Amino acid sequence: MTRDDAVDMLMEQELDIKQVRAIFDEFKDDMEIVGMVAMNISRKCSVYDKEQGKSDEMIALLEELSTVDDMGSRWAVAKNHFTSVDILERLANDKINLVRALVATNPNTPVSILNKLFSDEKIVRDGLSGNANTPLKLLKVLANDSDKMVRLRVVDNPSCSKELLTSMLEDTEKDIIKAIEIRLGEKA
Repeated sequence: MTRDDAVDMLMEQELDIKQVRAIFDEFKDDMEIVGMVAMNISRKCSVYDKEQGKSDEMIALLEELSTVDDMGSRWAVAKNHFTSVDILERLANDKINLVRALVATNPNTPVSILNKLFSDEKIVRDGLSGNANTPLKLLKVLANDSDKMVRLRVVDNPSCSKELLTSMLEDTEKDIIKAIEIRLGEKA
């Protein structure tokens, strides 16, 4: 298979995971192809399909992609719903803050890792605001963040309690107040 063939094939979301794996194995030293493999997997997994995640090829590819030099590949693994806790734990220590921030947003990231990530830099902490597994005590801190978008993600977080929403009604941003009122109407 030529490199151009591999590129063309990887543009197809429906490409069988075994073929994706074969391309990865053949071109694993080509970081552009590796990145395209990661993006192909990311597109496949954008709709949560439990059977797809059980694939041995998918699990093996996520493991290998989590260790490559290409930051975009590790980024794709960090946000993937099929990524194992072991890989998420390793990526929570990645040198790139965006990779750690995406681990913070992943719904499979355990609370123990989320608690650890709260001590990280701002972009990583901000990733916690929309994760339904983020503990309420952390959401309470994020509810007072200076960034409007962080506060808005807290409001939209399904784990945000009625009490926390009510306490956020004093926010100065009209968009946040409106979002809180909608959420409180849903919780009534």
